[in-house]
Amino acid sequence: MRHVTIYDTTLRDGAQAEELNFTSQDKVRIAHKLDDLGIHYIEGGWPGANPTDQKFFEKIKGHTFTNAKLTAFGSTHFAKTTPENDPNLAGLLAANTSVITIFGKSWDLHATTALGIPLERNLELISNSVRYLNERVDEVIFDAEHFFDGFKHNPEYAIQAIQAAHEAGAARLILCDTNGGSLPSQIAKAMEAVQKALPEAQLGIHAHNDSEVAVANSLEAVRLGATQVQGTINGYGERCGNANLCSVIPNLELKMDIKTIGQSNLPKLLNTSHFVSETGNLRPFMRQPFVGASAFAHKGGIHVSAILKDSRTYEHIPPKSVGNEQRVLLSDQAGKSNILFKAKELGYDLGKNDPTVDKLLKELKQRESMGYEYSVADASFELILQEALGKPLNYFHFQNFFVVDAKREEDPEPFTEATVIIEVKGQQEHTAATGMGPVNALDRALRKGLERFYPELSAIRLLDFKVRVLSGAVRDTGGTASFVRVLVETGDQTDRWTTMGVSHNIIEASWQAVVDAINYKLFKDDSRRSKKS
Repeated sequence: MRHVTIYDTTLRDGAQAEELNFTSQDKVRIAHKLDDLGIHYIEGGWPGANPTDQKFFEKIKGHTFTNAKLTAFGSTHFAKTTPENDPNLAGLLAANTSVITIFGKSWDLHATTALGIPLERNLELISNSVRYLNERVDEVIFDAEHFFDGFKHNPEYAIQAIQAAHEAGAARLILCDTNGGSLPSQIAKAMEAVQKALPEAQLGIHAHNDSEVAVANSLEAVRLGATQVQGTINGYGERCGNANLCSVIPNLELKMDIKTIGQSNLPKLLNTSHFVSETGNLRPFMRQPFVGASAFAHKGGIHVSAILKDSRTYEHIPPKSVGNEQRVLLSDQAGKSNILFKAKELGYDLGKNDPTVDKLLKELKQRESMGYEYSVADASFELILQEALGKPLNYFHFQNFFVVDAKREEDPEPFTEATVIIEVKGQQEHTAATGMGPVNALDRALRKGLERFYPELSAIRLLDFKVRVLSGAVRDTGGTASFVRVLVETGDQTDRWTTMGVSHNIIEASWQAVVDAINYKLFKDDSRRSKKS
């Protein structure tokens, strides 16, 4: 079995993505997460380029890694200096890593235009820098920046550039598609030419995703002999990102029979993907292959019926092999199989001929035509399932709510007050509360009337609130009178759940979602108490 090393540049190249910011401590935590995943090389950043990277290399000194080699990244020495007195190379050595990666220009355009130096001098920068560092660290990796663009315009010079690095002692030559404009066929043509010119060299690939083929280009390079793939977790990176290691790794391991981090580590992929997203304060991408929440989600009734018989019918790999799970969604495209699967997942064993299934399917399709989307609100679905089973929840009875919003010219913010009348355990509760907007005021007034009877409600918090204007819903009049869907994510000390409301009135839709969230909390607590007794 062939072995390919994985070089992660999330902390440097990935951190250049728009909206992504890591602190030095974030980078330390991610580095250890990548080491646990089994990554072979972790590029920590460019020492001296910015305060965050500088602090990272200071903080990481003394830390030990089980699988990974920490790598410092920088450029060849400046054209007006020598390696011995170059501040960039000095900074790389000061990072005290056993591996250093430097990039150099392999496109003649960059040498003459970006650097403004003769082509021969550029080759000297590469050779001098690699040789100088190679005498002082265990391993030097050379990133041939813009290699594939350089190869298209001047293949002879592009190969001369990597040959200079190879002869100076670079352990690996990484061919970079820096602009992300190459296609797999062009990667193949260049790889074959390099292997012919430098048959003993260890080659790698560093692909950007500007043409949406960074993963494909990386796999093609490996197929043709590359022994290292550089990329980032979730494909983060400048512009359109880098090759996504969360796709590269399982494709190599599960489909090309090439060992990378080892199949025993593959189930850690999803957790690592989410860890990096959350640390960077970004939501995970639902439709990301392999590790996205939708990667193994099934909506159509025919699909669900088939996967219940054999998951291979609509899944290209077992979800658990990458730490993911199979999900069945509920929608107006759902069939009985969807209902049965979802009910079983929630702990309800329903027979295919159970009248509850037909009743629930009819109700589901009717509600979805109005704009409800139960595939994203499992808690609201479980509540309507209870109703269909003849077990409606009666924690309180709604009678009235009244909301007032007012703003005068001199007021910086509107004043909001909500009044709620409910009946709880035979007693009428008439409460009022102010809030930061109508939803907050309603929530506070409702809880004020309920917490005396259900003190556990004091533990729940609204975590997320989303509003979407719906088009094409039943009775939709369009414009500002359109129906809206409100999704509310709520949590307590142990769980998180999502509920939903739909109406042309945003206050009413929000009320529905908040009421469902409270009912679900009380229902789950009751269920836990019943199981214990």
